[in-house]
Amino acid sequence: MQAPAAAERNKGPILAVLRQYAGCGPGELRVLEVGAGAGLHAAHFAQALPHTRWQPSDIDPRALRSIAAYAEAMQVPNVLPPILLDVSQGWETWGGTQPASLDLLVSINMMHIAELACTKPYAVDGRISPQSNVDFDRSLRQSNPAWGLRDIALLRNLAEANGLHLERMVDMPANNKSLIFRKL
Repeated sequence: MQAPAAAERNKGPILAVLRQYAGCGPGELRVLEVGAGAGLHAAHFAQALPHTRWQPSDIDPRALRSIAAYAEAMQVPNVLPPILLDVSQGWETWGGTQPASLDLLVSINMMHIAELACTKPYAVDGRISPQSNVDFDRSLRQSNPAWGLRDIALLRNLAEANGLHLERMVDMPANNKSLIFRKL
């Protein structure tokens, strides 16, 4: 099992935001986590939200093994076996998961390391702050020119073009943000 320190640090604040959108309504809530990474979040959130059916996914086979190990070690029965999912491909390749069958889609720490065509901290109105985020953006773009912090205005426009509305932006620890999009 992989144990990323950042995932451990931010699981509480992210869970606080998720609780507001994955409340204890009637019936089971179907969640797809895109880019679940090590699986710590999937297991932690599913354990804290037992009324969810949590479908973790990742493009990296090592991550899929780690996700399965976390779910088994934490004995979380509502975490489904992880699926290989490449967000640059159509939903038809998503291991049988159809968008209309989902109640919630979660993506954590992925936007800055994914190509924009697939689309942590964000640029707000073209400005990146504080300096640590400016440095982070520069290092991402040096690693891969398609990576980098995304401007929220751009994400809002992309979302609206795809039937989503930016409902809320939540400030998180370490200059991160949670963006909550809802179907129009």
